Amino acid sequence: MSDPAPPVDMSDASDAALPPSLRLLKWLVILLTLTMIGGVITVVALIVTRMPQAFTVSAPRLPDEVRLPDGAKPAAVTFGTGWTAVVTTDDTILIFDSNGLLLQEVPIQTTPGP
Repeated sequence: MSDPAPPVDMSDASDAALPPSLRLLKWLVILLTLTMIGGVITVVALIVTRMPQAFTVSAPRLPDEVRLPDGAKPAAVTFGTGWTAVVTTDDTILIFDSNGLLLQEVPIQTTPGP
């Protein structure tokens, strides 16, 4: 039987032992790694600083009092900038201003179904 190969001491292997193309590739990989780390840190920082603003949606400002016409029963309510709309069960849309005063009354014309 033959003698086993002597162990190779890899401690003195350095960049000088690598061919130039592999040395370039090694530095490109290091540069890409540093760029990716910087990108991840930037994305996390932006998410942490910008996301709290996305969750601070202000509620619509409601009038203190809204008086519906006699016999009107609300079915739905929606809000806009400076106005509130109430849809009644008798197919009418009532639009109120920010103080609760009736601005407009719109009848809904429905077409009969098949």
